[in-house]
Amino acid sequence: MTESKATYTTGADQDGHDLRRRNVPEFGQSNGDVTHMPESDDNDKKAKKVQQSVLSILDEYEFLIAPLIFTFFAFFTRMYKIGLSPIVTWDEAHFGKFGSHYLKREFYFDVHPPLGKMLVGLSGYLAGYNGSFEFKSGDTYPEEVNYTFMRVFNGTFGALCVPVAYYTARELNFRRPTVWLVTLMVLCENSYATISRFILLDSMLLLFTFTTVLCWARFHRLQKDSFSLEWWIWLLLTGVSIGCVCSVKWVGLFCTALVGLYTVEDLWNKFGDLKMPKVEYAQHVVARVIGLIMVPVLVYMFSFYLHFLVLENSGPGDAQMSSLFQANLRGTEVGKDSPLEIAYGSRATLKNMGYGGGLLHSHVQVYPEGSQQQQVTCYHHKDANNDWFFYPNRNEPAYDAEAPPKFVADKNVIRLIHSQTGRNLHSHQVSAPVTTADYEVSSYGNTTIGDDKDHWTVEVVSDVASNDRSKIRTLTTAFRLKHTTLGCYLRAGNVNLPQWGFKQIEVTCTKDNKPGDVYTHWNVESHWNEKRKIQLIRITSLDYSLLTVPPGDPGSYKSPFIRDFLHLNVAMMTSNNALVPDPDKQDDLASQFWQWPILNVGLRMCGWDDHIVKYFLLGNPLVYWSSTASLGIFGLLILWYLIRWQRGYNELKPADIDQIHYSGLYPVVGWVLHYLPFVAMARVTYVHHYYPALYFAILTAGFLIDWFTRPLARRNKGVEWGVYGLWYVGVIGMFVLFRAITFGMEGSNRQWSHLKWFSTWRISD
Repeated sequence: MTESKATYTTGADQDGHDLRRRNVPEFGQSNGDVTHMPESDDNDKKAKKVQQSVLSILDEYEFLIAPLIFTFFAFFTRMYKIGLSPIVTWDEAHFGKFGSHYLKREFYFDVHPPLGKMLVGLSGYLAGYNGSFEFKSGDTYPEEVNYTFMRVFNGTFGALCVPVAYYTARELNFRRPTVWLVTLMVLCENSYATISRFILLDSMLLLFTFTTVLCWARFHRLQKDSFSLEWWIWLLLTGVSIGCVCSVKWVGLFCTALVGLYTVEDLWNKFGDLKMPKVEYAQHVVARVIGLIMVPVLVYMFSFYLHFLVLENSGPGDAQMSSLFQANLRGTEVGKDSPLEIAYGSRATLKNMGYGGGLLHSHVQVYPEGSQQQQVTCYHHKDANNDWFFYPNRNEPAYDAEAPPKFVADKNVIRLIHSQTGRNLHSHQVSAPVTTADYEVSSYGNTTIGDDKDHWTVEVVSDVASNDRSKIRTLTTAFRLKHTTLGCYLRAGNVNLPQWGFKQIEVTCTKDNKPGDVYTHWNVESHWNEKRKIQLIRITSLDYSLLTVPPGDPGSYKSPFIRDFLHLNVAMMTSNNALVPDPDKQDDLASQFWQWPILNVGLRMCGWDDHIVKYFLLGNPLVYWSSTASLGIFGLLILWYLIRWQRGYNELKPADIDQIHYSGLYPVVGWVLHYLPFVAMARVTYVHHYYPALYFAILTAGFLIDWFTRPLARRNKGVEWGVYGLWYVGVIGMFVLFRAITFGMEGSNRQWSHLKWFSTWRISD
């Protein structure tokens, strides 16, 4: 402009009243002059003001309006036709049954922590279910089981993941179009929507994973407001979320590791801040110990406290727990009518007192190598193969059933004879099959055939009921069994035998004499003796008990909560480690880790007959492939900036580096932590094990799209929204295309053969 007076590009004065006017020429003008029409211009101004007012309100309250809209569609995609299939589908057979145990208050055992299953039990309680249904896979739900309500309860956790993803993307400082895209990718992820529609734990696991990331991201944004009320709230909420996600499945430990790495880095940076007073630094350390260690541990332990509190009746999982714990369950057979003191001729079960310990067991199968004698193991299920007789050693007179009882005492040398096969508990200088540094333990010979390697010396360790260690008492006496000839001790660690040993616990004779090693401690759990009834014979004026095997009182002694807590967790870990693929069986549902990121395989969740409503667990192809590609692209992006930095380019501002670090790198680290363990894991794996890692891949994709479209945001908003519009259409379109696998496929599966893009996508036959 050549005029001295400043003007806008519209030509209006900077101080004139024409600034917001539109110039509208009249028809028929030939000289190019413009005549203003006051009435029309006023109407336009009013309309524009109304439009701007509406847009400003929408813009101001977008953080409430957008998540509400997304949440509405989240509930629709998770709940639509949720009760269509009336049969027990996939792992509903497991988790529905566990929920039933809570309603019947029966103790059970599972490899997962209890929080998610307690919530399943709560859903059944709210649905009016009494716990009587067995939840057999493929069975039709009876009318009295409101399975639809129970599924809706679980689906709510899946639906809430969507608004949590929205707010997480905001806290990661993504621009609004990216926030919407990340939220849409979670909303329209078919696998998330499908797995949230059934009575499973995965929707709960995902929600608590999402909330942990949200709380961490918000806490990071408040670093400049350390020790403020909001800072404390989000720190404690992070700890609560960590505790909850770990209380559903141990996969939550990977999320814990992510927050732990961030905390270590954060404290390291603060340690290098020489301006920070030492007292303040100590306060930061203590705050994180409280919020990120103590709070999660307390939440995790509280879930087990409730677990033990509710499950007060004897049930199918009793054998996984200590003898004292079992003895205090209602309806238990442990200790019931059992004689108090062990005598020669007594038949008993011996419980290993190590955490996760089982019952001393033997069966007719032999070791394939070594001595090739009968196997001895530890077993967590109760059967007759756990029973052993206490007999005198071969240097003493044989057991006489008619003689008065002779009690087993400390330092006695005894034999243990397997009740079902009649063989002696035996050890020799042959290496154990797995723990080769120890000696093998076997069952050998019989009551007449054998040698001194059948002899074991009883060493009493403690007795919770008495200071008298002269006798072994049912439930309360802890003792060790020392091999009289070899000097080794009977031990059952948490090492699983191979498939030829049925994945049971290896029993060895350890050469290490460690009195404090609880895995060498044993107690009598159940005890039977024909002489348990006291018969009195009057001799002169005194009553003498000739058959004094007095009854015990199993409910008199309680097992401490901490010991029960540790015992159950070790048992869970041991059983989880035993879930390895069986080479002799083909599992059509299992998959390999490399198949998940590239969406190479899906999973049939039920039978595939025409009369069954079919569900196929498969992800949204665009979400999967773009998120997986983003992981590699992010690595290339970091390499690019490192090369340019080495060459002297300083194009990244501190704010940019911070954005790459916390909004890009940490999601990648989260993906690595949730994915790589399954690469090294020996246990059997399925596609749903990838779902927590998928979320971090989605966040990585969101970061890259946000990063690469920043120039468009500065230059041309229209082009930017056009690019995002294509993403929105693509993500939604893919979900709609594959909607049948989520909402249920009725009739012949060949109707959906067009969705079988690869042979491994077994959507149709």
